[in-house]
Formats: sequence, C-alpha cells, structure tokens
Amino acid sequence: MDSIHWILNLLVPPIVLVLLFCFLPLYLLFKLLSFIIRSTYSENVAGKVVLITGASSGIGEHLAYEYGRRGSRLALVARRENRLREVAGKAKMVGSTDVITIVADVSRVEDCKRSVDLTVSHFGRLDHLVNNAGIVPLCLFEQSSDVTNFAPAMDINFWGSVYTTYFAIPHLRKSKGKIIGITSSSGWLPAPRMMFYNASKAAAINLYECLKAELGKGIGITIVTPGLIESEMTQGKFLSKEGRMILDQEMRDVQVSAMPMRSVGLAAEAIVNGACRGDSYLTEPGWVRTTFYWKAFCPELLELLNRWLLVSGPSERETIGKKLLQLSGLKKYLYPQSVREPKLKPN
Repeated sequence: MDSIHWILNLLVPPIVLVLLFCFLPLYLLFKLLSFIIRSTYSENVAGKVVLITGASSGIGEHLAYEYGRRGSRLALVARRENRLREVAGKAKMVGSTDVITIVADVSRVEDCKRSVDLTVSHFGRLDHLVNNAGIVPLCLFEQSSDVTNFAPAMDINFWGSVYTTYFAIPHLRKSKGKIIGITSSSGWLPAPRMMFYNASKAAAINLYECLKAELGKGIGITIVTPGLIESEMTQGKFLSKEGRMILDQEMRDVQVSAMPMRSVGLAAEAIVNGACRGDSYLTEPGWVRTTFYWKAFCPELLELLNRWLLVSGPSERETIGKKLLQLSGLKKYLYPQSVREPKLKPN
C-alpha cells in the first residue's frame, strides 16, 4: 500500500500540471462563452419572491433595494424590527410591489422555519433565498478568557444558513429557484483576530459546494465571496471577547489597514446580476479573487504578510498596518464616509 502512494506522489503532481497547462485555455474559453450566454439570458426577477436574511443593514439591506428596484417581492428577515421597517419602506419606494418583514434570529432553528413558512404562506412561493445574516468576532485567540463567547459566529454565520436552506429547499425545488450564499473571501484568508469568523465562512462555503453536488441543476447556487464591503462591520461593529456587540473604529483601522472598501450599493448590484446570470461563484470586487491563488501557491508568504501588517507593532492598537494607513493619508479615499442611499426611482 505504501508503495502505491509513493508512485502516486511521484507521478500525479507533474501529470496534473501538464493537464492543467493543456486544458486551461479551453476551460477559460468555455467559461467566457458560458458567461456571455448566461448574461444574454439573465433571469428577470420582476414578481419573483426573494427571502433575505440579515436584511436590516449592510449587504442585506442593499440587496433588498436592488431586488426591489427590479420589481421583486421581498421577505426581509432580521432581529431589529425598526430597521427592518425602514428598509421595507425604502424597498417599496424603489419598486418592490410587496414587502413583508419578519423579526427572527437565524441562530434559532424555529425562527428559520417560521421565516420560510411565513414567506410561502404570504406569497405562495419562494424563488430566491439569500443567506446573508452574519456577525464578526474580533479578538486574538490567546486574549480570550472564554472562547464560548464566540459561539454565536458559527451559530449565525454557518448554522443560520443551514437552517434556512434546509426549510427553503422544498419550495425552491418547486420554483426551480436559487440560493445565494453570502460568505466571504475570509473563508480562505488567514487573518489574525478573525479565526472564528473565517472558520464560519469557510464552513459555509463548503456547505454550498457540497449542496451543489447533491442538488445538481434543480436549484441554482451562487456562492458570493465578498472582500471588504461598506457595512456595520467596516464601520467598526464587532463581537468583543466578552461576547458583546461593540463599536470600535480604532480596531477597525487596525484590522482593515490600507485595504480599500467597496461601495455596498455597487456590490449589491453585482451580486444580484451574478445570481440572475446563474454564476456559481462571485467575488466582489473581482480583484480579491487573486488572493485565493496567493493562498494556494504561496501560503507561507501570505501568512507572514498578514502577521507583519496586522499583529506586528508596539501594541495591539498600533500595528504596522495601522501606521501605514495613517502615514499614507489614504483613509479618506479607501474608507467610505457613509453608506449610500438607494436610488428612489426604479429603472
């Protein structure tokens, strides 16, 4: 048995490299043609029913506006009732014909079932499920006095997607609908202080990839892996080591450093476009996808760079990355000053 593995270790890597070199141009050509065809016959979501979790702010909020602008009927799910009502009102103003709000906590399985049931009961169908709800714990691993304080990251970011998807699949099968999983490029990037968030997003990515293999073409799945998108998180809202949600813009500057943020409105537009085309994967902004190749081919270099920028320095709040941000004077250009309002007129 060991000799078989010795032979495979010797032969498989060079054979795979040769095959990739030979077939990669054809594969890229196929991807290009497929993109053109899917863009030409992109789905019209006017009148379609879309359930969005985490719809009270950030990407979820602006996905509601983008779907609403295209005439979709919306079920908006989040924990903050007042914010949900505000988002629902704006979604109607930009073009949605019918919007319901559902106050729910996606970490609770019964709330996820109720959200799907209420949506189908009200609209009679479900066409798109957008799993967007998420929170971001931020803490160096050894500084935590109780690691169970970070359990909500997995409960919301991963299990919240599992629960809602499980109850939505029977209805999505009937409508030949789609699942849009808002994960993160953090699922493959080793960032200090974010191991629980990154692990939850990596788990979600693998969940959707396995579901692709199980469900086949019956239900479309678009895995979205955003980079830094303007949101409450990029404004400094984190789950602290004590297990409380806090606003700490200084730690935001430490963690984000000199990475540019993407407009949430433009990101939402790109995500809905990708879902309507039937994209399997979508990274927004697109250049962030290149970090996947750094992770695959130069993991040690990526690890050293992240440690140097995000941990090295005289103190936790005075890292090299933060110093570079301050000295460069780029913060006002890289960090959006405020989240943009949606267009008040439908196209």
